[in-house]
Amino acid sequence: MPPSSDSTSATPKSAATGGVQSLERAFDLLERMADAGGEVGLSELSTSSGLPLPTIHRLMRTLVACGYVRQQPNRRYALGPRLIRLGESSARLLGTWARPHLARLVEETGETANMALLDGDEVVYVAQVPSRHSMRMFTEVGRRVLPHSTGVGKALLSTAPEDEVRALLARTGMPAATDKTITTPDGFVAALHSVRETGYAVDDNEQEIGVRCLAVPVPDSPTAAAISISGPAGRVTDAATEKIVPLLREVAAELSLTLASTGQPGGGRDGNGG
Repeated sequence: MPPSSDSTSATPKSAATGGVQSLERAFDLLERMADAGGEVGLSELSTSSGLPLPTIHRLMRTLVACGYVRQQPNRRYALGPRLIRLGESSARLLGTWARPHLARLVEETGETANMALLDGDEVVYVAQVPSRHSMRMFTEVGRRVLPHSTGVGKALLSTAPEDEVRALLARTGMPAATDKTITTPDGFVAALHSVRETGYAVDDNEQEIGVRCLAVPVPDSPTAAAISISGPAGRVTDAATEKIVPLLREVAAELSLTLASTGQPGGGRDGNGG
């Protein structure tokens, strides 16, 4: 007797469901690897994800075959080189979507506006719109810095658990960029408490003498992101801060909506339109 139409349609549906679940699990494992610093063992992934070892081993074999994960000589697994191209392309798109919002910050504050992401243990700048002043701050897009000496770094880590922050600081060290740089974990954790209380972060001559930066996290961003303005300390004063911070928060909320809209069908055009 030939199978009914119901039974013939059930198999593809079941396969699709299993495929989607495998895809979700694979991406979850990649994110867990990134959170762990980029290299983990199977048992660590099993503990953190709750998945059985055979399932993780099967998924990792597929990711290795595709080049998104590589197996190290010590049998641990590390993020693979094919992810670099994806990350670079994604960062460029984030910069494109952010630029109209940064331009508004420059227009209304007169200072240079930046967007930065947390990539592993480092802050990477992915977009910038420069000030029109002859004396202005300039940070090359793609530049990487350690989080402890920057306003965006504080904003990015302000929502992270304290144990993760301390582990990051232990891995990177806390070298002094200036004599104002925070160089102790306790001092940096205290600074993060201040960011959570006030809703914004300050780099007050900590990365470069004579420069002040104000930064806020982008709420509900698909990846940890922050925006900032930076300028000479003589212009980014306490009085200016009172006017700039509410604008930073407003623009961060608008950017969050733009990033969310790019994930919807047809949303990309709206995001690019600013």
